[in-house]
Amino acid sequence: MDTKSELGDFLKNRRARLSPEELGLKAYGTRRRVSGLRREELAMLAGVSVTHYTRLEQGRAAGASDSVLDALARALRLTEDETVHLKRLARPPASARPASPRPEHATRSARRLLDAMTEVPALVLDRRNDILAWNRLGHALLAGHLDPAAPGGPAARPNLTRMLFLDEHFRELYPDWSEEATLAVASLRLAAGRHPDDRSLAELVGGLVIRSEEFAARWARHPVRTCTSGVKHFHHPVVGPMELHFENLLIPGDLGQRIIAYSAEPGSPSESALRLLSLSAPGFEPVREPDASPGRGRSEAGAAGAPPTRLPS
Repeated sequence: MDTKSELGDFLKNRRARLSPEELGLKAYGTRRRVSGLRREELAMLAGVSVTHYTRLEQGRAAGASDSVLDALARALRLTEDETVHLKRLARPPASARPASPRPEHATRSARRLLDAMTEVPALVLDRRNDILAWNRLGHALLAGHLDPAAPGGPAARPNLTRMLFLDEHFRELYPDWSEEATLAVASLRLAAGRHPDDRSLAELVGGLVIRSEEFAARWARHPVRTCTSGVKHFHHPVVGPMELHFENLLIPGDLGQRIIAYSAEPGSPSESALRLLSLSAPGFEPVREPDASPGRGRSEAGAAGAPPTRLPS
């Protein structure tokens, strides 16, 4: 990912969302070439020089202080997630070379937790939203039309974001599909900011931009949002509508793996539907893979010297 262009795109996008009137500024003239605040107006609101702000929008953020970035965040009315994202883009982590994509596996601790979750749907995801493992109910809830063993092989491993945009099953599964799609893109944007040198993440985004106009449009709006818990609505093809609570459980370590677990309100129709799903779901033997460890295994695409793939802006 080219963090310089990403920083400029993000600042321009957020500047375009605001009007002088809503910030108490007088708008001179009735016609503007572009929507939103002018650079001069934003610089004035943030208390920085126009030259300094212009350099930031050009991706020249070397030496940008917390005070300047915080002032810009306040002037742009950024959320906490957006402010963190701005700082990551302005000060990306130093990296000797782009991270090589490699086959990834669920950690041993993640698999133990998954095995213990026998009464709730659960799955293990990596930072790219690849499904590394799921339990019987997790498979039945989200992707009963897929092979239960699919997460076991990197070549056929399902990706939650890719399926959301390219698999018709997911459009029927989520009554609030448009909101789910926007949240998925916002989460992927955060991951891209945290891991600008992840080549396989860049390839995922590039492929979705090409294959899905709906993804491309959302990606261009640069949404940024963390969603670690909440409620999701499903319209399951077997048991019908369900309202399930979800929690993201981060697995310790630097691999960015997490478990998503779903549960129903006790005594609710959704709990009854989940119980029925458990009775109707076919059993399967969990796939046992090598334990995840940094630097273990590399794909051909991750060979040394391969050029980095740039994320679309």
